[in-house]
Amino acid sequence: MNGAALVAIAATIGNFLQGWDNATIAGAIIYITDDLDLSTTVEGLVVAMSLIGATVITTFSGPVSDCIGRRPMLIASSMLYFVSGLVMFWSPNVYVLCLARLFDGFGIGLAVTLIPVYVSETAPPEIRGLLNTLPQFMGSGGMFLSYCMIFGMSLMSSPSWKLMLGVLSIPSLIYFALVVFYLPESPRWLVSKGKMTEAEKVLQRLRGREDVSGEMALLVEGLGIGGETSIEEYIIGPADEVADGQDPTAEKDTIRLYGPEEGLQWDAKPVTGQSSLGLVSRQGSMANQSVPLMDPLVTLFGSVHEKLPETGSMLFPNFGSMFSTADPQVKTDRWDEESQQREGEDYMSEAAGEDSDDNLHSPLISRQTTSMEKDMPPPPSHGSILSMRRHSSLTQGTGEAVGSTGIGGGWQLAWKWTEREGEDGKKEGGFKRIYLHQEGGPGTRRGSLASLPGGDVPGEGEYIQAAALVSQPALYTKELMDQHPVGPAMVHPAETASKGPIWAALLQPGVKSALFVGIGIQILQQFSGINGVLYYTPQILEDAGVEVLLSDLGLSTESASFLISAFTTLLMLPCIAIAMKLMDISGRRQLLLTTIPVLVVALIVLVISQLVTISTVVNAALSTSCVIIYFCVFVTAYGPIPNILCAEIFPTRVRGLCIAICALVYWIGDIIVTYTLPVMLTSIGLSGIFGIYAVVCVISWIFIFLKVPETKGMPLEVITEMFAVGASQAAAVKRE
Repeated sequence: MNGAALVAIAATIGNFLQGWDNATIAGAIIYITDDLDLSTTVEGLVVAMSLIGATVITTFSGPVSDCIGRRPMLIASSMLYFVSGLVMFWSPNVYVLCLARLFDGFGIGLAVTLIPVYVSETAPPEIRGLLNTLPQFMGSGGMFLSYCMIFGMSLMSSPSWKLMLGVLSIPSLIYFALVVFYLPESPRWLVSKGKMTEAEKVLQRLRGREDVSGEMALLVEGLGIGGETSIEEYIIGPADEVADGQDPTAEKDTIRLYGPEEGLQWDAKPVTGQSSLGLVSRQGSMANQSVPLMDPLVTLFGSVHEKLPETGSMLFPNFGSMFSTADPQVKTDRWDEESQQREGEDYMSEAAGEDSDDNLHSPLISRQTTSMEKDMPPPPSHGSILSMRRHSSLTQGTGEAVGSTGIGGGWQLAWKWTEREGEDGKKEGGFKRIYLHQEGGPGTRRGSLASLPGGDVPGEGEYIQAAALVSQPALYTKELMDQHPVGPAMVHPAETASKGPIWAALLQPGVKSALFVGIGIQILQQFSGINGVLYYTPQILEDAGVEVLLSDLGLSTESASFLISAFTTLLMLPCIAIAMKLMDISGRRQLLLTTIPVLVVALIVLVISQLVTISTVVNAALSTSCVIIYFCVFVTAYGPIPNILCAEIFPTRVRGLCIAICALVYWIGDIIVTYTLPVMLTSIGLSGIFGIYAVVCVISWIFIFLKVPETKGMPLEVITEMFAVGASQAAAVKRE
């Protein structure tokens, strides 16, 4: 099994414990209320204490995880689960019980906030949606086993609520052992702290291969926040061999692209008239005229995934949608870490003799001769770099993508060298970072480059059309640019690692746009009422008369409601399994838009069944069926996807901070819904409650349709870059 999958399964045991606790307190609260003679207010407080604890710890869990790492926070979560289970088992009164529930909430808050982040940062893009649906699957599995346990205990003459709650300590010990002895630290966090060697070893373990050069380069580029990004289009083919000292881009209008692996180069020809962000903005605004409130960001992401025959791709209207059918294959060539040293005004590449965090490519590529350096004697390493294979390119032979330098989802990382003449007449230059994605149909386009004006290319070459997101490299700082450096003057990640959370980055347009999406979908998910219904499922089913359905079994009202709850959570598991399969095929957005109408229908039918006078048996059957449908459909999409999206859309430097903000909103909404549900049950009844939830689900569908983009199969770094582009595009639309 894939190393990332095993790591994700181990990490999501924390969600199993959360589901276990949710179901346990839902069943145990009936016996706690009778044993301790609790009022309705105190009963709600006992349930809500874990939510209060989760909210409190969430306020700083994100920034702390950005500082000390994801893994230490998961270790703390497992310890809190264990301690809270022991204290709940011992609880002599309601005060100690509330304290234990507070500790339990601390553990839940850390798990719910950071496990999706950890899984997203360790998973390959192609299966990230599947692996990030595991928290929902594990949570529902924990609920099912817990309800089974509670049902069995409810058949006893005197069920012990202390034993119900205290069992939590047993699986939490297993979770603690796995986190301590098996889970690695997130490679993206390691790179953000300059721990390059350790990050490379973790990636090798997660991917099951030695060569992870492309992804290592991607993680470094993911450290950037802000900066202007342009959208361009190229015809790309294999780089021609050139002699030492010759300008590799001497051919008119040809750009040399450099990959993250030594000797990996391509020649690219820009497509005239198709490369400006202004064109994208104009095309996006025209496409949005039929839906005036739709965010251009949705259209921008959609152009990567969808074929739009009438208007064409929103990125490139004349060429259709962008997609890639090639699967990256492993190449055995291994990139060597090198350090860039400045001597006078020259940058020389010296092969590293041993692994070290300082042996970092800047920007993880082998230096090539530029026109500024062609008159200088090349360093010894250049000979081997320039005498590379002719077809070391995006495509080879059949057009299949090769090499482990791909960054996932059909995307490729590259750089280009740009030069201009400064005010003093001297040439100035620097690297531009490029995310490439094949555009058009499967395979390659033979002779495309030759058909362009001025293009003299070999007749036997294979060429593809690719979209490009072009921006400044992450570690090429403005301060260095002001110094007019020669070569790829950059800084090591370790030099910025100690600065901690970058609060000013929250004001970047791309980050603000991502926060709007993340906060909005978390608020709407909570006020659709799922967690409140889950906590009080036994009571809701009891009020619906579910005991009538099971009267022949001789079960008490409590036991009958526990059995129905166990059956409901059991039905959730295959639904979540289907969602895991579809998450990276249909995508997050499509699943949400398809399933939310089913939620609305189920809620409306439930309201009608409460308002119309029908027989007790029919009412109980209809209510139970609607609740089961609601649960099963909810966990298919609206349950896991908000956390998946929030773990995907923020830059590495501030991912923990932004996740904490979204999670804080999540827990505040959870507290409001859960604490007010008992009061709402007595005041407006089930029909009123589910009527409100139906309205919220309708609002959710509208918000998702207009504002939430599709992120399936895209590397995290590309997603954040697209948010930056989309924010710029939205600003341009507003100016129009």
